[in-house]
Amino acid sequence: MARRYDCSDATDRTTGLREAASAVRRGELVVLPTDTVYGIGADAFSAEAVGDLLEAKGRGRGMPSPVLVGSPNTLHGLVTDFSEQAWELVDAFWPGALTLVAKHQPSLTWDLGETRGTVAVRMPLHPVAIELLTEFGPMAVSSANLTGHPSPQDCDAAQEMLGDSVSVYLDGGPTPAAVPSSIVDVTGRIPVLLREGALSAEELRKVVPELEVAN
Repeated sequence: MARRYDCSDATDRTTGLREAASAVRRGELVVLPTDTVYGIGADAFSAEAVGDLLEAKGRGRGMPSPVLVGSPNTLHGLVTDFSEQAWELVDAFWPGALTLVAKHQPSLTWDLGETRGTVAVRMPLHPVAIELLTEFGPMAVSSANLTGHPSPQDCDAAQEMLGDSVSVYLDGGPTPAAVPSSIVDVTGRIPVLLREGALSAEELRKVVPELEVAN
């Protein structure tokens, strides 16, 4: 039976964050608010938990889960060959609606799906999400919807779709925007905008003028 916690209530929020972190440690799934839409999260280093996440969404391994972090410093243990331009993007837009696709450390033993040696990583601008990520560590987090359905902007919509496949729901109220994060590939010499979302190419070029846009 899924448990739900109202994060606008201080006591419920404290309990909910503790229960969510415990659930993730047990390999279970949780739903959390972010600055874009609600996400479904799991332990990024548990292949079984990530598999359960993809299954709950009805999503194949060909669409691997992104990873959310609670601090830019976490990147040092997750990625390699991270360019100066990539750090400039982090400095300018994190926490916020920017996902960076980078080469992950070859020593990491995780299975996020068919990533081809890369990881899509983001630090969300939401206090509940940051608290959970700070408490637990990096999490595999994807939008909390069934594949093909709209991404949820509130906890009710997420729970209607995912039900008891999730152990803990953290209700942080409506999310500020339904617009997804922008995705920039920083694996090459020149950053490439793969998906324009909350951040436009023009905004990103103020920081990285050489940014290219994928066809």
